[in-house]
Amino acid sequence: MARWSPYVPPSQSPAEFTAKAIVLGILFGLLFGASTVYLGLRAGLTVSASIPIAVLAISVLKKFGGSTILENNIVQTIGSAGESVAGGVVFTIPALIFLLPYGPNYFNYLQITMLTLAGGVLGVLMMVPLRRALIVKEHATLPYPEGTACAEVLVAGERGGRLAALVFGGLGVGALWKALSWIFNLFRTEIGYAMPRASQFPNATLAVDISPEYLGVGYVIGPRIAGTMVAGGVLAWLGLLPLLSILGAFITEPFPPIHPNFAVNPATGRPFLISEMDPGQLWSAYIRYIGAGGVLAAGIITLARTIPIIVSSARGSLRGFAVTGPEGSGWVRTERDIPMGVVLGGSLLLAIFLFASPGLPTQGNVLTAVLILIFGFFFATVSSRITGLIGSSSNPISGMTIATLILTCVLFVALGWTGDLYAPIALSVGAIVCIAAANAGTTSQDLKTGYIVGATPLYQQLGLIIGVLTSGLIIGMTTLYMHQVFGIGSEAVPAPQATLMSTIITGLLNQNLPWGLVLVGIFIAVTLELSGIHSLSFAVGLYLPIATTAPIFAGGLVRAWVERKESPAQQSDVGAGTLFSSGLIAGGSIAGIVFAILVGTGTIAPLQAIGTAFPFFHEETLLGHLASSALFIALAIIVGRMAMRTVE
Repeated sequence: MARWSPYVPPSQSPAEFTAKAIVLGILFGLLFGASTVYLGLRAGLTVSASIPIAVLAISVLKKFGGSTILENNIVQTIGSAGESVAGGVVFTIPALIFLLPYGPNYFNYLQITMLTLAGGVLGVLMMVPLRRALIVKEHATLPYPEGTACAEVLVAGERGGRLAALVFGGLGVGALWKALSWIFNLFRTEIGYAMPRASQFPNATLAVDISPEYLGVGYVIGPRIAGTMVAGGVLAWLGLLPLLSILGAFITEPFPPIHPNFAVNPATGRPFLISEMDPGQLWSAYIRYIGAGGVLAAGIITLARTIPIIVSSARGSLRGFAVTGPEGSGWVRTERDIPMGVVLGGSLLLAIFLFASPGLPTQGNVLTAVLILIFGFFFATVSSRITGLIGSSSNPISGMTIATLILTCVLFVALGWTGDLYAPIALSVGAIVCIAAANAGTTSQDLKTGYIVGATPLYQQLGLIIGVLTSGLIIGMTTLYMHQVFGIGSEAVPAPQATLMSTIITGLLNQNLPWGLVLVGIFIAVTLELSGIHSLSFAVGLYLPIATTAPIFAGGLVRAWVERKESPAQQSDVGAGTLFSSGLIAGGSIAGIVFAILVGTGTIAPLQAIGTAFPFFHEETLLGHLASSALFIALAIIVGRMAMRTVE
């Protein structure tokens, strides 16, 4: 078989790890890291940012004297680290808020940042020995879809102006839409209807959060995944909720488990009955445990399905440690990696850091440091190979984190470490492993891009560490600020993934998980698998509010319509719709952060008063819902029209 030839041959050494590339990469890492925090806390989902960052890098650097393809690659490499690390953070660390009474003590900027940096750096280090096994030797068998698509964008750098216009256009539309609805209150932020409790179909609920970022996420992930997710929401909100309400009408005693927020009905002075709860209360008190069981089972099933991948990855990892000779020693530019001694030494120092750092839940606990290294390397390996097959956006990070938490909690229970005291410790193990696995998957995509364009792996790996260290500073700050303004767990930032993690940890360590409801969710997932349907997306939809999954499904429908109109040759991961939707996500998320700043500084009221001049758009009336629905349809049409443009 002929030897692979990258776009830039190893014999050439164009400018690569330059100051302007590093600075721009850091700025994009801060931008997309902050926006991913907002999106993850709101929706419990994230999407890859490598492609839009690559497009923006080409455009921006052209304004400053031009750049080489390898400089553009360094920008997207550094910038993508912010998005991946932020995803791992918001999926786990906010769970500390719910781990009473000890967890909130660790939810401060210093602790969040230390956990973030430890997990992010660990993910990069763990990927170094895997590069030759997964990226080089399996180049023909592991496509790494986002990495390959990003390489296509970089190679087509002369088209950067047009590509960037699509991203900037989406960013502007997303920010403007979000500002008009959230900041200026010109139209509703959510539309929908819930059937009355006294009706024949009590509490059946259909709602749509008409945020631009959700529409963009749906377009990026496509109709199949978006449709499977909303199917889970339909079952929960139009099936299980009415069923529970119908049966609950005959129950005259409080039915456990009762969510702490609904323990006492202020109108009666006694615990809530099912018949007295509204849809949101029923979901929080009961349905979310069914959803948690579904995600739990689906995550484990997904990992079990990848056992052959796990075994082959483990073998490749061991071979990676044993690489010797000129190529492994880094004599060729495109074969230079961080030295293995630095990888091993850095991993050991991280373990010592976690053991010795005052204030961290892991302080003084040798077992947790060992578990983090073992689980971190194992799931970094799994994540790297899975992303090679299905991409970063479909990477089952939640399943890996749940598996880590279950194994950790079971071990703690076996040692007698039960109760609330050990919950933050278990979460810290899961959080660092989650961040490491998420960043390892993104690192793999970046190294695949670099392998295709002819980058220097050493510079990419150093760039990823720089991206982690810099974006980690803004990620902790954004997470903490969102909590201070809205309160994590509120309707504004529900943090669904973190809520799920806290439910699993407290239930296992306190041995009071409502297994009846959890088992219902488990067997729903099993039923889907027996029917030939991959259950993870469905289970996530079962757990999330339908107001989140419905607009994501709308974005998927737009993608389906566009693909029906396009010829197969026009369909691509770097199409106009994907680029515009990526900007839509970033713009909506950034405007959401601006909204939080205005709320936190107390300057939002005069701006929201502007909407009082147009009450028919935002009032809780049929006209208000219809007007806002029409505007959301108009936004979907804009996305569809932009997606039909030819990328040249």
